[in-house]
Amino acid sequence: MNEADNPIFMIEADNLTKRYGTYTAVSNLTFSCEPGEIVGFLGPNGAGKTSTMRMLTGYMPPSEGDAYIAGFHTVDESLQARQQLGYLPETVPLYPEMSVEGYLHFIGQVRRLENVWDRVDDVLEAVDLLDRAESFIGSLSKGMRQRVGIAQALLHDPDVLILDEPTIGLDPAQIVEIRQIIADVGRKRTVLLSTHILAEVEQICSRVIMIMNGRIYADLPMSQIKQGGNQLSLQLAQPTEQTSEILHTIEGITAVASSGPNQFLLSVDGRDETKIAVAETAVSQGWGLLELSPHRLSLETLFLEKLKEAQATSPEPEELEVPEETLEAEQ
Repeated sequence: MNEADNPIFMIEADNLTKRYGTYTAVSNLTFSCEPGEIVGFLGPNGAGKTSTMRMLTGYMPPSEGDAYIAGFHTVDESLQARQQLGYLPETVPLYPEMSVEGYLHFIGQVRRLENVWDRVDDVLEAVDLLDRAESFIGSLSKGMRQRVGIAQALLHDPDVLILDEPTIGLDPAQIVEIRQIIADVGRKRTVLLSTHILAEVEQICSRVIMIMNGRIYADLPMSQIKQGGNQLSLQLAQPTEQTSEILHTIEGITAVASSGPNQFLLSVDGRDETKIAVAETAVSQGWGLLELSPHRLSLETLFLEKLKEAQATSPEPEELEVPEETLEAEQ
């Protein structure tokens, strides 16, 4: 495969599988990311996220399947794929005894970049570290070291960024800063972001992929999650025993469910006329209309639902023989 064959996808996983002995960490994973997407990659510890990212970056070959970066095969065309890719692993590979600019210059030489110092200045400005260019990396806070890690991933101006837990271990202020940097650099790149912070995904990602037990359990645009589909949340001050029955008679309502005290979740056809009819009915019946709004499915709720589904279908723990080093890699 090359760019002419598939010019759309910047990241592509095709039936990716990774086995460690008899343990399958990733099983037949298939997904793709288009140019300009910032995709959140979510999953509990041991779900297979790190193994997937290592296969996508060419750090580790798959047991089966194929991975492509900007159309280049990560095994057969490894160098070309890596030229299009910036990677920030969970443990940032830094040299504490080097200065920030010295380290980035060294990375630039390794990548055989032209005008290395110009690129060093550009990425230091992008991550807001120009004033710490001469500081030794070992003297920096963890948040600033994360910025250096992002800078090295951006140094060769790649079209694709893969970031593994970029905000882990940071304080709230540092998390906000790194999150903003990712949002800024992602405006003209494809970004795959692994994180445990759901708010992070909600704020900066355009799409979310949930992986559990080495398989994909959800792949949705964030807009769909935020809209919650054709559902309305209705809160009343004084509903009656007949409220659900009366709501069922409104044209355009397909289902009515209780979602809490004096609260109802309505499945509707999406027409404005249906919403108006609900409001008019609530007023005419004297129920006391407190709220009528689109139902928003929270990312946390969806994640927990998929986690419960995955746990229900997963093998019993005693049936698995998982190498200890594999579990450590997936934490």
